[in-house]
Amino acid sequence: MSLEAIESAGVSTTFNSNRQGAPDLRLLHYNDVYHVESSSSEPCGGAPRFQTLVNYYRSDPKFAEQPSLLTFFSGDAFNPSLESTITKGQHMVPFLNNVGTDAACVGNHDLDFGIAQFRHLRGQCKFPWLLANVLDPALGEGVPMANCQKTCMLVSSSGIKVGVIGLGEREWLATINYLPPNLIYKSASETAKELVPGLREQGAEIIIAITHQREPNDNKLAEKIPPGLIDIILGGHDHYYSHSLINSTHVLRSGTDFKQLSYIEAWRKASGSGWDFTITRRDITRELPKHPETVKLVDKLTSALKGKLQKPIGYTVTPLDGRFTTVRTQESNLGNFVCDLMRCYHDADCAIMASGTIRGDQIYPPGILRLKDILNCFPFEDPVVVLRITGKALRLALENGVSELPALEGRFPQVSNIKFAFSTAKAPGSRVQWAKVNDADIEDGKLYTVSTRGYMARGKDGFTSLLVKSEGGEAEEIVSEEDGLLISTILRQYFLSTKILGKWNRLSRSLNRHWVNVHEKLKSEELSPPPSNNNSVVDLPPDSGFRYVSQQRIGLATNPVAAAAFMNQQSGTASPRRSDVDTPLDSESDSHSEFLCRPRNYVTTGAVSQDDADHKESLARNVLRRWRKKIGVDARRVKTVEQGAIERLPRWTRAIAPVIDGRIICIE
Repeated sequence: MSLEAIESAGVSTTFNSNRQGAPDLRLLHYNDVYHVESSSSEPCGGAPRFQTLVNYYRSDPKFAEQPSLLTFFSGDAFNPSLESTITKGQHMVPFLNNVGTDAACVGNHDLDFGIAQFRHLRGQCKFPWLLANVLDPALGEGVPMANCQKTCMLVSSSGIKVGVIGLGEREWLATINYLPPNLIYKSASETAKELVPGLREQGAEIIIAITHQREPNDNKLAEKIPPGLIDIILGGHDHYYSHSLINSTHVLRSGTDFKQLSYIEAWRKASGSGWDFTITRRDITRELPKHPETVKLVDKLTSALKGKLQKPIGYTVTPLDGRFTTVRTQESNLGNFVCDLMRCYHDADCAIMASGTIRGDQIYPPGILRLKDILNCFPFEDPVVVLRITGKALRLALENGVSELPALEGRFPQVSNIKFAFSTAKAPGSRVQWAKVNDADIEDGKLYTVSTRGYMARGKDGFTSLLVKSEGGEAEEIVSEEDGLLISTILRQYFLSTKILGKWNRLSRSLNRHWVNVHEKLKSEELSPPPSNNNSVVDLPPDSGFRYVSQQRIGLATNPVAAAAFMNQQSGTASPRRSDVDTPLDSESDSHSEFLCRPRNYVTTGAVSQDDADHKESLARNVLRRWRKKIGVDARRVKTVEQGAIERLPRWTRAIAPVIDGRIICIE
């Protein structure tokens, strides 16, 4: 890979000051990083390629005579991700340090494992974490939560003093499971007016605010402060790239997940007051080489998990849309699928799930779904619960879900057996125009059973109408968090149940012969007695298509009514050829090497290892992507399968084909 390729890959100009010559300052900004590995679509991201680009700006000879790079991070690294469920955020510390971060703002997900764990992780970081406007009176008057710093002063190699302030928003405090009581939130703009003059008195020539709040709140901050108080706002919390110039203050957010960064050059204005900025967006694409040492770090982190995570557990016939821009603003076929499963699993009247539950932020293409897809998309550790609430409480939950639009808030609802219409032209609290359960209008006094997340049953994200009685609310718990299952576990059980029931269907004409053989074996006492743990295991004939199947591992198959109702509605694809019937899709046991093997297809048949199979599959997808582009097919459009087509497909299959069916209607 040539230096020229590193310089040109994924480059676009966000804002051009038209200044020439060496800048007075050089800055780098990134925010909201969760997954250290590359994704399947461009920009692919990944810590190794990200590190390559950072190293280029930090140490390439062309910058030798220019000021050293100052790097800023706007929060959210320690959760949620598959790795964080195991390491509690520990794995991210070396990546943040290696990037050369100089200052960071605390993000809401950095506190997901509690204040004590955040303190532990912060102690291993080589840079300060800032949060000026969330105070904990238990620590003393005016002391920020977790003893974070309010501000810091950085000094560039050119001698310029850079004043930095960290600010958060009130809204995300309600999304954190465990926080100290009696926290004091102060307005971001008022806090800036209070603290920035002190930084100026200490000699700061430029003021940078690193924030973790939605774009509208960053814009509000820029509008409410006097011009020139803050020179540039480097924001986080939103997972997209954007820039605006408000009240002479630049407002910038730099993407997500090691997929983008901003490189910023700054010059003093000729007038001597203020700064000119040239902002360059860099997308992390496959054209960039991987940094070898970071590759080793990623491999060390993921090698122990890789075999288990590569296990195929199911298939999808249609693309599953898990993008934040979709699930946080409108109905999603992935949201429909998961909510239907939550409802049918517990035979509830309806289900409601905050879209922040869905963390994949991508379209999952038709084909194999692996365990890592499920766990990456649904990493949270709170289980599914069932509540009994009034129709009024349910309607209030829907109102809360749409109250923050157009902001991409995680509270936006995905639903099952609920239909409702809302209008963003109305004021929050009166946006839901009508709502139905099971095609009947919701009655305020009627009781409904609702399947939802334990997180929401604790009133988080503004869902106070779902607050359970044990927490001071009015909702009755039917299935509590102690008894509930994780969404990822329910998904795995579902796919296992389709596998088992699909094999029953494919037995068809041989079913009678199969059971004759079973009875003959029973009569001749050729079967071993049941195991002592009372898991009923049946040794089936070799031609039956079954392997050893424990009743404990059947999942939804033990509830045929719920399974049939759900899979009749959602599943659909032609049965695979006979050679694929015995391919294991999931198991609670990891002791058999066959469970770690991927199904073979025309691409991976010649693969010598899982990594080789992944490489071959990646090449095939790249070829297909180029072919689609050449003939004008827009791969970003999610196309669903018509309902009629689904009904013509076999009743029991291993694949899913969820659709968008008009559950959520936005009235413009």
